[in-house]
Amino acid sequence: MWPTPGRRSSWPRPPEPRPDIATAPAPIRIGYCLSLTGSLADNSRSARLAHEIWRADVNARGGLLGRPVEFVRYDDQGDADLVPGIYERLIDEDKVDLVIGGYGTNTLLPAMPLVMERERFFVGLMGLGVNNAFLYPNYFAMIPTGPDPNAALTEGFFELAAEQNPRPETVALVSADAEFSRNPILGAKANAEKYGIKVVHEATYPLSTQNFAPVVDAVAESGSDLLFLCSYLADSVGLARTIRSHHYRPKMVGGAMIGPQNTAVRTKLGPSLNGFVNYEYWAPVPKMMFPGVRELLSTYQERAGEAGVDLLGHYMVPLAYAQMQVVAQAVEATGGFDDASLSAYAREKTFPTVMGDVRFGVKGEWSEPRVLQVQFQGITGHDVGQFRNGSRQIVVSPPESSSGELIFPYAEALTDE
Repeated sequence: MWPTPGRRSSWPRPPEPRPDIATAPAPIRIGYCLSLTGSLADNSRSARLAHEIWRADVNARGGLLGRPVEFVRYDDQGDADLVPGIYERLIDEDKVDLVIGGYGTNTLLPAMPLVMERERFFVGLMGLGVNNAFLYPNYFAMIPTGPDPNAALTEGFFELAAEQNPRPETVALVSADAEFSRNPILGAKANAEKYGIKVVHEATYPLSTQNFAPVVDAVAESGSDLLFLCSYLADSVGLARTIRSHHYRPKMVGGAMIGPQNTAVRTKLGPSLNGFVNYEYWAPVPKMMFPGVRELLSTYQERAGEAGVDLLGHYMVPLAYAQMQVVAQAVEATGGFDDASLSAYAREKTFPTVMGDVRFGVKGEWSEPRVLQVQFQGITGHDVGQFRNGSRQIVVSPPESSSGELIFPYAEALTDE
């Protein structure tokens, strides 16, 4: 029977708190979006597993500030138009304690206006030059391209080319007609000029392209010494196969391809990748075994098959885990979720992570670039195991991280398929 209004003395008294039963602390909720479906899904799903490993690790140690951590995560489907609404929902309806950025430029850029309006602390993952125009002081990026990201991503490719004998003199620039490729192409042009290499051919293609023969035919007609590519997963496969089977042999090929970092792309292409020179952010070589990264990748690789994600995780996993290490260290050091305090701390401090020590520069990029150039060498067949220890992706630049020598020209690195 419900108590009768006005007869409070007859209401049952609530139970007295028992001092022997502790009240569970409310979870800390971190909100963001990832492209878990659509054309950008492969790398985003690897990042999701890395984030979940971090969450399990931090919760096993008692959480953040003594509270367990939860993610509020939405699938943006790789559609930039969905992103502003997702962050508005996270902040206004879900009322998350923190927001972080998703995978790449395509989804970080559209989040920025709202993040800036709400003055939120915002650590993104792999956006390239996202903050170049905004100059938002509370933005930080977990991409090791340094304060001039457009140029840093590709400088190693052009620097290596300029060191060869005979020295290449011309370059062709071929890129997908997409947002992610615009800044790398700007950087490639700047680097070509810096190293005295003339751009003799420039072309874009739709991401839906299936037949790349006309694209490579046009490059061959230019007679360019170098072929610089800025492509995504599926088109990287198409381009690599077309170039491998074509009579045209540039002296160096690669540069800013998104795809050869992915294990599924590597195993799909197999020996067709031999000779390609391309950027990387981390490789399993002795000089990059920072504290904790070996254990992280071991845990990830044990779970990757069942999760249906990249089997090795070299490209996404260390950076995605380090992204959360930065957030966690800022929260613990400032003792809360005040966005201004978190941002001020991140601007001043150095963060020990599985990617080594990270310090941020003026626009939120790393204060010093740490981009690798690797060359694929000696790939035989399509077995995943050959890519596990770095023996097939040789770090050829910069010297302080190198694990072997560049094979030049490209044709010298080719093997039978």
